[in-house]
Amino acid sequence: MKNARMQNTTVCSVLLLSLAAFVGATDQKTTQATLRDLTDRSAAPSLRLSDSSGRPLGLAAFHGKPVVVNFWATNCGGCLKELPDFVRLSEAYKDKGLTVVGISMDIMYDNLKGAPEGWARVKPFIAAHRINYPIVLDDGSAEKAFKITALPATYLVDRAGRIAATYVGVVDAGNLEANIKALLAER
Repeated sequence: MKNARMQNTTVCSVLLLSLAAFVGATDQKTTQATLRDLTDRSAAPSLRLSDSSGRPLGLAAFHGKPVVVNFWATNCGGCLKELPDFVRLSEAYKDKGLTVVGISMDIMYDNLKGAPEGWARVKPFIAAHRINYPIVLDDGSAEKAFKITALPATYLVDRAGRIAATYVGVVDAGNLEANIKALLAER
């Protein structure tokens, strides 16, 4: 019974993510977010996922720096649309202390069999799109911890490791950049 529920949950998650990608690809509106007041920010979930070399990467490694956490998949139309903005922002703000981290949801998004199949898809994608920031592959734990219901999803995490803003859908690049500048100015 428990396995059947888990399979149903996984199937529902895949269907929701697929629907979100279809809607994202056909309706290219962008989403904006307002930075939460310092007192209204909750701690970002603790993550420890592996990059393409098998090295573990966790959000705790970036404590003291603002972080953009972007959940995406290679076949997600909205994710592809916003990707150049993340590459540009990573390059523009890395020397100012910002880190962008991409979390690939390909395993769940396309119901792949595991990390080897996921990396076989994600590694060439990273190279083709010249992604210049760390990418990790979700094993399902990040999806659950952040309660992801649609892609793309982006979180701005402040220097103290708290979620300062949330975007569900294609980010408005100007709004994201303004929020990044505000986070970098916070002490």
